This record gives sequence, structure tokens and C-alpha cells, in this order.
Amino acid sequence: MFSKSCEYGIKAVVYILTQSLEGRRIKVGEIAESTDSPTAFTAKILGTLVKHNIVKSQTGPFGGFFIENHRISEIKLCEIVFAIDGDKVYDGCGLGLDNCDAENPCPLHGHFVEIRNKLKFMLETTSVLDLAMNLKNGESVLIR
Repeated sequence: MFSKSCEYGIKAVVYILTQSLEGRRIKVGEIAESTDSPTAFTAKILGTLVKHNIVKSQTGPFGGFFIENHRISEIKLCEIVFAIDGDKVYDGCGLGLDNCDAENPCPLHGHFVEIRNKLKFMLETTSVLDLAMNLKNGESVLIR
């Protein structure tokens, strides 16, 4: 459903948030290792997330990626998805047709619209903090 970039981006932000709760700034290598993501690809994704003000970056020996305290409880999954994949997850055809809409529906259109609406609601209401707390509490994992 999400691109590989988006999957890596979500995992990276969840990990960064867990570390930001402890006041840590994290280097790209640690993020990549902790999320089982390629380092160069992770760096590129993190650049996009910085550009969209989801994470911050500080250079230097005490630098790294972090989430500002006032943003920790605000970030929703929809921000990450939009930053990386845009809004195609809300508008795309379930079968990949270019001109699928209510007037010219594909065979999945009616069912897929319902699924997209539920997905949109979940992305807009799920905070990264909730996911990070599940991770910290051992209720979920980022890698297999």
C-alpha cells in the first residue's frame, strides 16, 4: 500500500521519536541499523522528512536527527505519508487505472473507496507517539 520509501520513513520517524523522548540525537547509521533500512536510502528519506519539518537535523559531534519536544505529540502518520508518497494513497485506483472514478469505476472502485476512507482516517488520527510508545513498551517491533 505504501512505497518502500514511505515504509522506511515511518519506521525512521518512530525510532527517532523513541530516542527523542530520551533527549538523544541519532546518527543516520543508527537509524538505518535500527530500522533495517539501507543507510544511503535512509539518509535520502531523512532529508525529505527534514524538508517537511517532521524531523530536525543538527550537525556536529553532538548532532543527529531528532524531533522537537513541542512536535512529539503532534506528528500524525498522514504527515509522513504525504511528505514521501504525496496524496496518491487517497486518490489512486485499486487496479492502477489512470481514469478510475465514480463515473468510470473499475471493478474494485466501490470497495476500494471505502478502504481508502478508512485508511485516511487511520493516518490522520494515529500519532507517531502512540506507535513509539508501543515500541518502547515491547508491544511492537520495527525489524523482524
